[in-house]
Amino acid sequence: MTRNAAKFLIFSRKVLRRVQGYGVYKVWAFAVIIGAAAAYGVIGFRHVIDAVSLLAFGETEGGIVSGASSLHFFRAWMAPVIGGLVVSAMLYLADRFKWLEAGRPQGVADVIEARAVGGGHVSLRTGLATAAVSAVSLGAGASAGREGPAVHLGATIASIINRYLGFDAKQRRALLGCGAAAAVSASFNAPIAGVLFALEVILGNYALSVFGPIAAASVSAAIVTRIHLGDSPAFTIPEYGASGTIDVPLAALLGLLCGFLASGFLQATERMTLGVRDFAQKRGISYLLLPPIGGVIVGFIGAAFPETFGVGYQAVTKALRGDYAIHLLMVLVLMKCAATAITLSCRFGGGVFSPGLVIGAFAGAAFGGMLGVIFPGLAASPVYYAMIGMGAASGAILGAPISTTLIVFEMTGDYSITIALMVAVAIATLVTQWLCGRSFFHWQLSRRGYDLSEGPQGIILKTIRVREVMEKMPPGAPLSDDADRLETRHSLGEALAKLNEAEEHGLPVVDADEPSVIVGYLSRVKALAAYNKALIDQNIEHHT
Repeated sequence: MTRNAAKFLIFSRKVLRRVQGYGVYKVWAFAVIIGAAAAYGVIGFRHVIDAVSLLAFGETEGGIVSGASSLHFFRAWMAPVIGGLVVSAMLYLADRFKWLEAGRPQGVADVIEARAVGGGHVSLRTGLATAAVSAVSLGAGASAGREGPAVHLGATIASIINRYLGFDAKQRRALLGCGAAAAVSASFNAPIAGVLFALEVILGNYALSVFGPIAAASVSAAIVTRIHLGDSPAFTIPEYGASGTIDVPLAALLGLLCGFLASGFLQATERMTLGVRDFAQKRGISYLLLPPIGGVIVGFIGAAFPETFGVGYQAVTKALRGDYAIHLLMVLVLMKCAATAITLSCRFGGGVFSPGLVIGAFAGAAFGGMLGVIFPGLAASPVYYAMIGMGAASGAILGAPISTTLIVFEMTGDYSITIALMVAVAIATLVTQWLCGRSFFHWQLSRRGYDLSEGPQGIILKTIRVREVMEKMPPGAPLSDDADRLETRHSLGEALAKLNEAEEHGLPVVDADEPSVIVGYLSRVKALAAYNKALIDQNIEHHT
C-alpha cells in the first residue's frame, strides 16, 4: 500500500467514526444521498430500456406502439422472441455465478422480504442482474412494468450505501424504504406518492421516525429527475369538460368492475405461473427455455395488438386521447392481461404496476365510451373514467390504495377527480381482497413461506431461529433415537409448537448434521421471552 493510500484510508476511517456518532442526523444525510443515487440509477435504467427498444422496434420505449405498428408482422413478432433468447442467456450466467436466486429476476416482493426477514440487505449482484434482465425484457416488448425493477434497484443502492456505515437494523430498514421511495419518485415524477408507497408497501407502517428520512430521499430523487428529465406529468390529459354529481356513483360502479378485473388478472397470473412451473417440471423443460417460449406467444399478441408491448404508457396516452373504439378497448383489456400473465410466468423481468395502469385505462375508457353511447350527455367524458380506471385497477392489483391514488394524481396532474377516484380505488381494492384475499406482492411472498397478513407476530415466529435464542453448551452425551429434540435451524414457531406437543418445559437442541449430539438447550420460558422482546421491538419501531 502506498503512503498516500494509507493516509486516505486513515482519513476515511476517522470520517466514518465521526459520522457514526451523529445518530439520526446520519440517517437523514444518507437518505438524501440515497435519493439522488437512486434517481440516477433509475434514469440509467430507463436509458437502457430505450436503447434496447430502439434496436428492437426502431423507437424508444415511449414510442413502442408506433414503432411496432410500423413494422412487418414477422419483424414485430421476432423482437420478444430474440429478447427471450437474450434473457435466457442472462439467466444462465446469473445462475452460474449465483447472481439471482431460483433463476428469476427480483422485484418489490423481494424488497419487502429484505425488510421483513433480511435485515434490510439487498445483494448488489442481484440488484444489477435484475435491472439488466428487466431492461432487456421491457425494451424487447415483454408486457410488464418498469417500476418493480426500479424499486428493487433503489433498494439495492440504499443497501450498498448503508452496508458499511454502522447502521443498526431499524435504520437499515428505514434506508431501504428511502431507496424504494426514491425509485418511485424518480419513475413517476411523484415525490408524495414515493413517500406513501415506501410507508404503505415496503415498511408497512407510518412511524414518525422514518417519515422524515423517506420524505428527504423522495424529494432528493424528484429534484435530480426533474433536472435531467424535466418537470411534466407522465401523461398529458386532454380537455374533457366538467363532471357532475352523477359521476361519483358511476365511478363506484367502475371501481366494482375494476375490482373483478383485477381479481381475474391476479388469479390468472397466479395460476399461469404455477401451471408453467409444473408443466416444465413434469416435461423436464429447463427454466432457461421459458423466456423464448413466452416471447413467441407475447410476440404474436403484440404483433396483432402493439398496445400490449412493453410498459404501455404510449397506449395509455392514446386511450386518453380517444384513439380507440370501444370494442377494441375491450379486446385490449383481455390481450394486455394475457400478455402480462405470460410475461411474468415465463421469467421475463418486470413489475405489475404499469400493466395495472394500462388495463385500468383501457377498461375506464371503454366504460366511459359505453356511457356516452347509452346515456349521451349524462356522464363525463371517457377521459375522466380512463383516469379513474387507472387508479382503481392498479391500486387493487398492488394492494396499495393510498399511494396508488396519489401516483395517478401526480402522473396526470389532475386533482379534479379526487372524490370519484378515491371511491373507485376503495371499492376495487375491497372487491379484490374479498375475492383473492391478498395483493400480488403478498401472493409472491406466500410462495416463499411468508404470510405478512398475520402481522409482525407471524414474521417473528418464522424468522427467529432456535440457534439465536438457545443456551449454548459444549457437545454432550448422545441422545437416544426416540428422544424429543429441537434443531438449530428450526424457527421459533416450530420450537414452541414442539414444546407444546412434547409437554416439556424445555428440550435439548441438536444440529441437523449431527442429530444425536446435544449442542444447546431451549426452555419454554426463554423462547417466550425472545418472542415477547421481538414483539415489543416491532411495536416500538412501528409507532415511534
